[in-house]
Amino acid sequence: MPSPHSNRVAYWVIAPAVFVLALTSLYPALASLALSFFNWNWGVQFDFVGLRNYLDLFRSAEFWQVLVQTFLFAVCATALELVLGIALAVVVDRLKFGAGIIRTLLLTPLMVSGIIVALMSKIVLDPMLGIVNYVLISLGFPPSPFFGTTATAMGTVIMVDAWWQTAFVFIIVLAGLQSLPIEPIEAARVDGANSVNTFFRVKLPMLRPVLFTILIFRTIDTLKVFDIIFGTTGGGPQIATEVMQTLAYRKAFSFLKMSEAMTVMVIFSLIVLAISLIYLRLEERMDEHGY
Repeated sequence: MPSPHSNRVAYWVIAPAVFVLALTSLYPALASLALSFFNWNWGVQFDFVGLRNYLDLFRSAEFWQVLVQTFLFAVCATALELVLGIALAVVVDRLKFGAGIIRTLLLTPLMVSGIIVALMSKIVLDPMLGIVNYVLISLGFPPSPFFGTTATAMGTVIMVDAWWQTAFVFIIVLAGLQSLPIEPIEAARVDGANSVNTFFRVKLPMLRPVLFTILIFRTIDTLKVFDIIFGTTGGGPQIATEVMQTLAYRKAFSFLKMSEAMTVMVIFSLIVLAISLIYLRLEERMDEHGY
């Protein structure tokens, strides 16, 4: 049984980490919650307005459009990254030669920060000077504005995020495939199952915990997207790619409406927290039932 002295030592050891965490996470969260009940626009005057900021936000059509777009981005980007990551992992897992080189190349995007990826994609997809439109024109296709129209901007941003983060899914699924027990796979082959049936009926069910973990990480990460949107479209054109993070940024630093920005972030934080708790509950149920 640990002695009181050893317990005190343990508390002192973790105290600096707890202090830093409270300073960088807990304090900003509480400050944001407090500011959401005031009318503060970077001035010295604080006017208490109660729930007015929340009521005004819920009455705003812009808020609901941005909320839908945030979930649209998260769902589409996560689904695309899962499909591409699983497909690439299956292909690389079957390679006998060159798998290490291909794995290194596929992981390269993860070494680049999101804002750099965004700026690179703006150059590559530029309607006048971008190499992608040059190739399209050379093949006889009309050039695409990509980030320039409301019809194409969101899809383009989703593809940019998928190019950047598919490697995350790929490397985890590949590790999962290579750690699967060989006995069920060999039994399926003895029973006459081909590669496709073996994957969908044997390997994929065994990968379910890995895929669920990836789903949690990527869903939360795509919901919190900022750098890709900010660096490519800035939320435009006509707020067609605006998400919750960029909406809060624009309210705080473009319109100097700090209290409204804090209100957006409080609501968004509660949404992310609720989704995280749902995922955790689902994971507990999966563990209980042995999925």
